[in-house]
Amino acid sequence: MNPLAAIGASTLSIFRLIGAAAIFATRALAAAGSPPFYIDQIGRQMLRIGFFSLPVVGLTAVFIGAALALNIYTGGARFNAEQFVPNIVVLGITRELGPVLAALMLAGRVSAAIAAEIGTMRVTEQIDALKTLSTDPMRFLVAPRVLAAVVTLPLLVIVADILGVMGGFLVSVWSLDFNPSVYLRNTIEFLEAADVGTGLIKAAVFGFLLAVMGCFHGDRSAGGARGVGIAATHAVVSAAVLIFAANYVMTALFVER
Repeated sequence: MNPLAAIGASTLSIFRLIGAAAIFATRALAAAGSPPFYIDQIGRQMLRIGFFSLPVVGLTAVFIGAALALNIYTGGARFNAEQFVPNIVVLGITRELGPVLAALMLAGRVSAAIAAEIGTMRVTEQIDALKTLSTDPMRFLVAPRVLAAVVTLPLLVIVADILGVMGGFLVSVWSLDFNPSVYLRNTIEFLEAADVGTGLIKAAVFGFLLAVMGCFHGDRSAGGARGVGIAATHAVVSAAVLIFAANYVMTALFVER
């Protein structure tokens, strides 16, 4: 094939995929925002997405907070600014690292699982069976997962924020000889409601993205078990890329100018 033709075909394929994902996301948003609501499905997905993800999100937050405190202390020591460790730790965790890392953990755990589950239903024709029974797969399969991810990820981020700040606190007190009361006072006085709110808004958007990507790639599965595996891989990669892109856009919108 002509190299230019190959480049053009690849470009058109990418834009076609982006358009299909945008249409799917719009349909998912419409289905999630209008009745009927399958409450039992939403509750089951909230348990799977939220509660079962607590251990991995909590451990990640603790170690990231601890490592962040060590690195900030090392950098601050070069300018005699070690006293700013609690301020920067709480700001970095609540505005950036908490929501982003929690979303990435769920992208690897939840997006892949959603894609594999829906992909298996697609290749075994269970989704076609739902349509035969006059059940809209978008409302029965996609909407509960999207709603569950949008609701539970901010709750997980709250837990990640608390544990991440505590991880930095423990390392600072035990290893860096900070005074515990002074560290906590500086953290509380520096933290603002807008910092936490920014992270929670990001978390809700990230939850929507990772759930939609899992459902989208799962619904496009074809070719048996191999196709399901490819869909799970694509779901994780696309969710992670969209999380980073959306994080930059929202940070640029929220930052004080």
